[in-house]
Amino acid sequence: MSCYGFSQSEYPQDYFRNPLDIPIVLAGTFAELRSSHFHGGLDIKTRQKQGLKVYASAQGYVSRIKISHFGYGKAIYITHPNGYTTVYGHLQKFSDRLERYIKDCQYDKESFEVEVFPNPSELPIQSDEVIAYSGNTGGSAGPHLHFEIRDNQERPINPMLFGLDVKDTKAPYVSAIFAYPKDENAIINGKNERVQLRLIPQKNGNYEVEKITAYGNIGFGVTSYDKQDMAPNNNGVSNIQTFFNGNKSLEIDFKRFSFDETKHIKRLIDYEYYKTKRARIQKLFIQKNNPLSLYKNAYDNGYIKVEDSTSSVYKIRIRDYKDNETWVSIPVKGAYQPIEDKITDVSNKSIVYSDKSTVLESDNIKVNFYANTLYDDTYIDFRVSSDTLFLDEDKIPLQKNFYINYDLSNYKTEDLDKLFIARLYGYYKRPSYVYTKRKGNALSAGSKVFGTFTLAMDTVPPTIKPVNFQDKKWLSKYRYLKVKIDDDLSGISKYRATVNGEWILMEYDYKTKTLVHDFNDNIVKDTKNELKIIVTDNVGNSSTFEAIFFRK
Repeated sequence: MSCYGFSQSEYPQDYFRNPLDIPIVLAGTFAELRSSHFHGGLDIKTRQKQGLKVYASAQGYVSRIKISHFGYGKAIYITHPNGYTTVYGHLQKFSDRLERYIKDCQYDKESFEVEVFPNPSELPIQSDEVIAYSGNTGGSAGPHLHFEIRDNQERPINPMLFGLDVKDTKAPYVSAIFAYPKDENAIINGKNERVQLRLIPQKNGNYEVEKITAYGNIGFGVTSYDKQDMAPNNNGVSNIQTFFNGNKSLEIDFKRFSFDETKHIKRLIDYEYYKTKRARIQKLFIQKNNPLSLYKNAYDNGYIKVEDSTSSVYKIRIRDYKDNETWVSIPVKGAYQPIEDKITDVSNKSIVYSDKSTVLESDNIKVNFYANTLYDDTYIDFRVSSDTLFLDEDKIPLQKNFYINYDLSNYKTEDLDKLFIARLYGYYKRPSYVYTKRKGNALSAGSKVFGTFTLAMDTVPPTIKPVNFQDKKWLSKYRYLKVKIDDDLSGISKYRATVNGEWILMEYDYKTKTLVHDFNDNIVKDTKNELKIIVTDNVGNSSTFEAIFFRK
């Protein structure tokens, strides 16, 4: 008999319908671990295509519409009488009524990217109303519908708690187990460092771990995934519990979180391991400066104390939403073993404090770390060579931005406008633009990741190329006008398109680098039309494209 449960009665059952008219098959689960956040909803597969009807999950009103190049792309927010809000993201387009509303806003603001908050009487929505069509806009890596349910405090909640059903008879699986010493006095298999343990799969789907020998306060970490019946994706699990000699040690419950805390996923996972091995270890212990609300029943922050001459068992129970479960058993032999003092040479490193501001400075570069930028006091590699800043590697988790400042007093005045701060990435150390501000002879930029930074100069304007037309062409039978824009170094900052001097909406897809105008907007009415597009990069270089086309 299982005593595990989500108290589903807290949430209205059968109130919200499936937002698509096909069975729910998931590409991503709620609170799944992503690169820098917890996933806020369900990613519902749309059979690898766009244009599926998206239905309002319940009666309500449109309380927010947001269109952005990144993130959720085209998104609708519907607030319901019961206080919850549903969110529909990565949409291809809206229903005719909502499309007219939002295009009026876009033309009024002369901007593709808009965010509006209609009042409750402006856009009422009926149950089962088609509100949009599924797509691949924003930060989507492939066609799907992102679907959320949020409470009245804007906290996302697992939509499956409301009765939405996904076929899942498969138990979670485990790919790796690790043990961690809490401090310098703890030892695991003769080492005072993270140790990977040998997993032994059992015929019943559970796992045993080869017996470990340990002493002192230690914790464990697990890499685990879940699969549903109709999809091969490695999805996130719903609940993890740990037990030491039969007593509960810790529980991690992924049923709700707040957006304010999602960045602290870097404290849940082993960030250094993720950045070097590309796999996420979920730490089953709570370190300092970890504010996540996912934890429950944490005894001694999830650590266990292993004493000399003892035999113990540590167990991990991993569950998906459908209560399929997998157990991992780790026998622990307690044995004191003296370990040699580890000598860590930090003579060439600089310390950054977690609880107070730190400033590192060399030549013309200064780096500011405000209090609580790092989780722990940390020694980092800080070096400056000419205009290149070596600031350790991206394997140390940060809570918020640090700030890089360059003094440009030695640069020619005519060069200042084209300079920006770039992070060098990849094997070839290509410069990637970091949002840069200039004040007088100083440049500054914030970053939430360590790495190598430098000053870069961009003097080349963006490129603009027509895709489906040429100068002086008749476009009477065309619905769309398409142009490709690109910038090789600092990146596109803004663009503006007009026909006969009047602003026209061109939707920008950064993934295909394409601008698209829909003639159905009914802005272009003349026979002879003068098109003008101006594209500007992040340091102010601009290109202008002009052409004439005809329509009747």
